Amino acid sequence: MSNLSRRKFLITTAGSAAGAFWLAACGSPTKKSENQITSPAGGADAPELKTATLGFIALTDAAPLIIALEKGFFAKHGMPEVKVVKQTSWAATRDNLELGSSRGGIDGAHILSPMPLLLTAGTITKTQQPLPMYTLARLNLQGQGLSVSKEYLPNKLSIDNKAGLAKATQQASAKGKKFKAAVTFPGGTHDLWMRYWLAANGIDPNKDADLVVVPPPQMVANMQTGTMDTFCVGEPWNQRLVNKKLGYTAAVTGELWKNHPEKAFSMRADWVDQNPKATKALLMAVQEAQIWCEDPANLDELCEITAKDKYFKASVADIKPRLAGDIDYGDGRVVKNSPLRMRFWSEQASFPFKSHDKWFVTEDIRWGYLPSGTDIDALVNKVNRADLWKEAATSIGQEKAIPASDSRGKETFFDGVVFDPEDPKAYLNALAIKAMK
Repeated sequence: MSNLSRRKFLITTAGSAAGAFWLAACGSPTKKSENQITSPAGGADAPELKTATLGFIALTDAAPLIIALEKGFFAKHGMPEVKVVKQTSWAATRDNLELGSSRGGIDGAHILSPMPLLLTAGTITKTQQPLPMYTLARLNLQGQGLSVSKEYLPNKLSIDNKAGLAKATQQASAKGKKFKAAVTFPGGTHDLWMRYWLAANGIDPNKDADLVVVPPPQMVANMQTGTMDTFCVGEPWNQRLVNKKLGYTAAVTGELWKNHPEKAFSMRADWVDQNPKATKALLMAVQEAQIWCEDPANLDELCEITAKDKYFKASVADIKPRLAGDIDYGDGRVVKNSPLRMRFWSEQASFPFKSHDKWFVTEDIRWGYLPSGTDIDALVNKVNRADLWKEAATSIGQEKAIPASDSRGKETFFDGVVFDPEDPKAYLNALAIKAMK
């Protein structure tokens, strides 16, 4: 399993146009979203139960679940007793999904998009047995960062500075250690962004770097103590690092892959199969919350709600700028109204394209998290429930948001590499650095 052995892996993981208007200060009045057009289901369409327990990590892209609760979207669709519960790490999310709410865990979660695929394959469960999961929606596009310690400010690290990265790894080596890179979960999005960035710049993440797992809220503290050189995580933690002048953002992940998929809304498959009407109610509520989160008039309130200790426990100054598209990299580069800001609904952010899940499976094969013989199409089709997304979108009057295909087609990365979802093997064969099993 790449540079993390199976034993070390288990031990370690236990622990668009609207953007310009996002600049109003938090606390100003907000308007009601014009997209909130549905009414609660009743009679034969009423959910089978009124509750579900959903997990989230303190990251900006968890906002749709939090807003669905706080703004009453779950209640609106007949599920007033939904619980949204903070998780300490992605490993805790995994463990609580294995338990399920009947045993004190959770039924679904804000989750790294590859995790439902890995859980279903049984490669990351404690028992090593499959835990069937369904991906019901993508929660966001973009909005993550590759951050570096202030020690490497002279290296001017960026998305494609090969010389700077080579020198950084040499600097670490001169101190008798490898370039230490923190990610949030093996095989998850941040792990894959970090590995792609390093490998595309000629750094073998298994041989030239030391990848370690750190929960998102602990990234900045670990950088402050000097225990890592770089990390990849979602917001608001990259912004906090800059605000505390402890480091800088080498790149935001939209530079690596524009409009890339990030988190997902996923549920245990058995829960969905037993509660199809409740599932639809949850999905409609999350979709409406995503529309609400995307509305620039709501940024103020979004900041205030999510900043609370029970959610992100972060300041508005940490949360707001990058949501607004204002990126201060911390090294002199400043971008206003960036098109690489987080998307919740625009750019088809919510739709769970199967082609994207095929890339996640392919990359997890690349790095040894899944066997090379994995049937990519079969795994994706088992987990991805784009059909349920379409039903929910139709029910809230968002038929126009349904794409013509479950594939977004070919995707191009910053280094010019193209992923064709119709031929993942060709993509794998063309990659120079990999660690397949």
